[in-house]
Amino acid sequence: MNFLEEKIVTDGIVKEENVLKVDSFLNHQMDIKLFEQIGEEFKRRFSDEKFTKILTIEASGIGIACITARYFEVPVVFAKKSKSINLDGDMYTAEVESFTHKTTNHVIVSKKFISEDDKVLIIDDFLANGCALQGLIKIVNEAGASVKGIGIAIEKGFQPGGKIIRNLGYRLESLAIIDNMDSTTGEILFR
Repeated sequence: MNFLEEKIVTDGIVKEENVLKVDSFLNHQMDIKLFEQIGEEFKRRFSDEKFTKILTIEASGIGIACITARYFEVPVVFAKKSKSINLDGDMYTAEVESFTHKTTNHVIVSKKFISEDDKVLIIDDFLANGCALQGLIKIVNEAGASVKGIGIAIEKGFQPGGKIIRNLGYRLESLAIIDNMDSTTGEILFR
């Protein structure tokens, strides 16, 4: 069992409807030492790649992406879920459905932050159905840039997202892949 799987077992809570609550260390309160390990592990797994940008989606992916960016020494761009008054110029947009929030958002990235010269590492906290990743991939492709890797902290292997993304030919590295969760016993089975 790796460091992230151990943390999930000790501090994660399995809820009904295939929800894994990791808000005490990953996506509400953030365990920075754990994030350092995550960033270091992504650096190890993608050591053969040269990235120019890391792309994530607000909000839960930002912390992991920022720590990971320290290891690759590249900037982080995050897709915003709503347009604000300080966003100006041309934008890339993609429609993204959230498994956790049961909502659909139009995510936005300013065209000035991703260009055709960029080699992108996409980072996110969870992978379930793959909708967020497909939206981010669409944005990278629209920019004429290339997705050189995708790093996910926790993948729900019993949902279709990982298979979809891998079948599209992308290099996907998930640090913890859950094959089954039982909300009645709290048991988690890792791949």
